[in-house]
Amino acid sequence: MKIILNGESLETVEGASVETVLKQLGISRERVAVELNTDIVPKADYEKQLLSDGDKIEIVHFVGGG
Repeated sequence: MKIILNGESLETVEGASVETVLKQLGISRERVAVELNTDIVPKADYEKQLLSDGDKIEIVHFVGGG
């Protein structure tokens, strides 16, 4: 199945969840925010939020600094 991730096409497995995509990309869930089709996905829902073909996901990384 294909999704749009930060404006680019990404192939992932059928029935993937937000958590599946984060793992596929090697991204830790602790320092990111995920938007799915313009709605923020709560971290508690990453595992149960299933994706559909053509979904648009934006992943924002938080960076510390000073």
